[in-house]
Amino acid sequence: MSTHASSLTLNNVGLTWPDGSVALSGISATFGRGRTGLVGLNGSGKSTLLRLLTGQLTPTSGTITTNGDVGYLPQTLTLDVQATVASLLGIRGAVDALRAIDAGDVSIANFDAVGDDWDIETRAGEVLRAAGFAGTTLAGDLSAEGLDRSVGELSGGEAVLVAIAGLRLRGAPITLLDEPTNNLDGDARRRLGDLVRTWTGALIVVSHDTTLLELMDDTAELRGGTLSIFGGAYSAYRAQVAQEQAAAQQAQRSAEHIVKTEKRQRIEAETKLAHRGKTARTDFENKRGSKIVMNQLKTNAQVSAGKLRADADSKVTDARSALDDAESRVRSDEQIHVDLPGLEVAATRRLAELRGTNRTVIIQGPERVALTGPNGVGKTRLLESLLPDVPSRGGIAAPAGRATAVAHTERIGYLAQRLDRLEEDASVLDNVRAAAPSVSAGDIRNRLARFLIRGDAVDRPVRSLSGGERFRVALACLLLADPPSQLLVLDEPTNNLDLQSVDQLVGALSQYRGGLLVVSHDDAFLARLGIATWLALDADGRLTDVNPPTLEPVGYGRH
Repeated sequence: MSTHASSLTLNNVGLTWPDGSVALSGISATFGRGRTGLVGLNGSGKSTLLRLLTGQLTPTSGTITTNGDVGYLPQTLTLDVQATVASLLGIRGAVDALRAIDAGDVSIANFDAVGDDWDIETRAGEVLRAAGFAGTTLAGDLSAEGLDRSVGELSGGEAVLVAIAGLRLRGAPITLLDEPTNNLDGDARRRLGDLVRTWTGALIVVSHDTTLLELMDDTAELRGGTLSIFGGAYSAYRAQVAQEQAAAQQAQRSAEHIVKTEKRQRIEAETKLAHRGKTARTDFENKRGSKIVMNQLKTNAQVSAGKLRADADSKVTDARSALDDAESRVRSDEQIHVDLPGLEVAATRRLAELRGTNRTVIIQGPERVALTGPNGVGKTRLLESLLPDVPSRGGIAAPAGRATAVAHTERIGYLAQRLDRLEEDASVLDNVRAAAPSVSAGDIRNRLARFLIRGDAVDRPVRSLSGGERFRVALACLLLADPPSQLLVLDEPTNNLDLQSVDQLVGALSQYRGGLLVVSHDDAFLARLGIATWLALDADGRLTDVNPPTLEPVGYGRH
């Protein structure tokens, strides 16, 4: 791991998309040695900012400077199922060159590719064991069996851990992690925490996992296209925001009171002026003074009335301006809003069978089932066996003796962990229309707006979306399907979701009256779904009943 000083500086950085919409504006910050958590609502631009920092995107204004290489863990890591373990580790070139040299090819190109990394396989084994792969072919025999395994053969959590181990191995002075806890089980999250605590150099982590964010030295919030940095971990950031919001809300209430007061006084002034005008007209009509004097009094009254009105209007304007300023400091964040179509599945309607090596579990009616277990035991393969149109990942068939499943309905909605069931080159609108062909384009646009997908974003190809945007499109395809699904199968549904969106998802699922089968490592999320049956899958394919987890109180978030 590199030990020299690490720094990354942004000077007035902005990014405007080709359609003219502003993604980021006026961002200036310096990230030095230490850990920074980057937080913000879905769609705020966190992944876009990381892509700018890696050079994948070019800012339309401002500059970005770094003092060395930047390591990067993208959200979409698990989409490339053909990538190998060696590629995830970042050592594919060196490994291929070593193999070529061992086979007798002593060309200069091979020696250049190896460089000083003659012990790369040994060091790779060490970082993999540190990441929790001790005793496996990945960290043990780093031959073709381990290094040439594809991402498709790994669970999502295993792939993420291998990639993070590779970043440790390469030791770039600056490292960016985008949602690194996605798909990780509890043990893997703890191992990731251990890696983060001992990370050398600058580390910037995008995450909604509050336990991981508590390990940060600083917290940076991306909001409204601008970046603010708070000293301290997530809880300190939340406390500061809460304090600021309490003050802003008090200022808003005070400003609202002043506006009402000034408006009332403006009305009272107009009433007084109207009364004076009436008295003056009566006096003039009754000729209670000379014409010259009466005209002068009329002129004086008009001047006085004009001044009074101007003063009153100025006070109302100032009060409104103060109110606008106070309101601008009060946060009003958009959230997804999901309304599920009406659906009733009879309690006796058999929907699916989960066939373990030791028993079979029937899912019927509006039953809610949670499937848990460590990374790599085959939970995703079990879910995919319900769907005949899902090919085996990486072209590798499921091993014999593993748990499988049988569907008893064709109306199954599946949210894939890898979010790879979308048509990459098709637009968001076309993807959703494929799930609801009888629904008009206009109606789909209106429904997508409730998922915070609006305007030109509806016509963008899926491959251009961030992880959070991709998730919302996949969720829309699932929940807006017509006819509605009788069984929803969700694989790690809280990946990439901010805390507010998790709340909305829980609310939507609470209205659902079909069957629900959920794989998740997020115990707090599962506990809110009204799960009736808790199952654990082990490496031998056995299905066992487990008790709901006992959750410890957490100050913020869901982990």
